[in-house]
Amino acid sequence: MGTSETRAITRELKLHAALLGGVVALLWAIEILDFTVFRGSLDTLGIRPRTIPGLVGIALAPWLHGGFAHLAANTVPLVALGWLILLRRTSDLVLVTLLSALVGGLGVWLIGSSSSVHIGASGVIFGYFGFLLLRGWFERSLLAIALSLVVGFVYGGMIWGVLPTQVGISWEGHLFGFLGGVLAARLVGGRLRAQAAGAGGRSMSRR
Repeated sequence: MGTSETRAITRELKLHAALLGGVVALLWAIEILDFTVFRGSLDTLGIRPRTIPGLVGIALAPWLHGGFAHLAANTVPLVALGWLILLRRTSDLVLVTLLSALVGGLGVWLIGSSSSVHIGASGVIFGYFGFLLLRGWFERSLLAIALSLVVGFVYGGMIWGVLPTQVGISWEGHLFGFLGGVLAARLVGGRLRAQAAGAGGRSMSRR
């Protein structure tokens, strides 16, 4: 590996660290502010199913958490799964995050209990999980398949989180966030698969 390649990898890793570190820092800053200044009242800005104000919560809910324990539980998988997505391409993380938050939020708004308020980044985390788990299926490359298998082996137990097994846990957010990640996997993996097929076809025509 040459010096230029080493520098490129170093720059890429620094970008990953800055991006994920910035998101985590913002999440913790919001929770500290909510605890010290707003006394937990920011949590009321989450998704309120089938209400007009609750639609605003779709954008706000991933940034809000019900205490430091809740945020701490989400921080590690958010960073770990987010970094695995960044290993391929930074733009993939942006797409997966947006689709997971949007699909997850709309799903919660549509079918969540009318008396509930949904907050937390777990819907986005399940979106990351769904994206990584199914990308191999849609992309059909050895690297994507290998990464899907690793994620399935290490984080496969997360799949039970899409079921209504625990009181007070937003399984709706988990389920629809996961589906948002699967949608992103289909979009990204399908496009890369088509590009690979097109490149193969062009190379054959030149022979």
